[in-house]
Amino acid sequence: MSELRESSVDPWGRAPGRSLSSAPYRAAYRHWFRVAWEGIEHVPRQGGALLVANHAGMMPVDGAIVQQGIEEERRRSVYSLAHHGFWRFPFVGRLLANSGAVVGHPDNAQRLLAQERQLVLVFPEGSKGPVKPPSERYRLQRFGRGGFVETALRAGVPIVPIVLCGTEDTTPVLATVGLLGQRVPITLQSALFGPLGAFLHLPARIRVRVLEPVRFEEPSGLDGYPRSLVMDRSEAIRERMQAALDDMLLRRKSIWSG
Repeated sequence: MSELRESSVDPWGRAPGRSLSSAPYRAAYRHWFRVAWEGIEHVPRQGGALLVANHAGMMPVDGAIVQQGIEEERRRSVYSLAHHGFWRFPFVGRLLANSGAVVGHPDNAQRLLAQERQLVLVFPEGSKGPVKPPSERYRLQRFGRGGFVETALRAGVPIVPIVLCGTEDTTPVLATVGLLGQRVPITLQSALFGPLGAFLHLPARIRVRVLEPVRFEEPSGLDGYPRSLVMDRSEAIRERMQAALDDMLLRRKSIWSG
């Protein structure tokens, strides 16, 4: 087989060496957000694993931060599961796929995890994280029905919880309003600069903590798993992540210095 050319893409549409974090973002990662990691050794060097992270902030940067750090420090590609709605717009879908995003479907997750043994990043809070009101700042939202646990069980891979502290300070939410049946956050930047303000992020220090992997004894590849098992494991992981986030908030000196 001939070597892939630089313009080639993998079966998911990802270009070799490309990630969600472009060159300008890498500069922001180092100098604007000044990202600091702890526990990154918990991300496995080989084999499939489901990375589970908290999700917050208008125009969230957490996915690119996790991807950038792991691809730099662990030399492994990270694929992110994204909402299928992005692929309704050909240009957006192509751009996301070229950078490592994959349509968030169970079949895609199983292929990446069980067959290709890749690292896959998911945000169990879904859209609830970025649109939560100020009163729930740094409080993890419900992890849906725990589908991510069933995904890991079926694929026979560990879950690696990842907690980010500081992302909510880059786009502080002043209030949320209803718009077309959806909750929309009003950030400080959007209040000052209008819609374009949603793309602006303050230079808050962001810290990332990787917790010890969660491994399962249950057999992989089953058609289904008890709902009680899935929900209990999901809630236990959410509680571990919330406890870590509380500890990180307690330990940091300020928003700017971390």
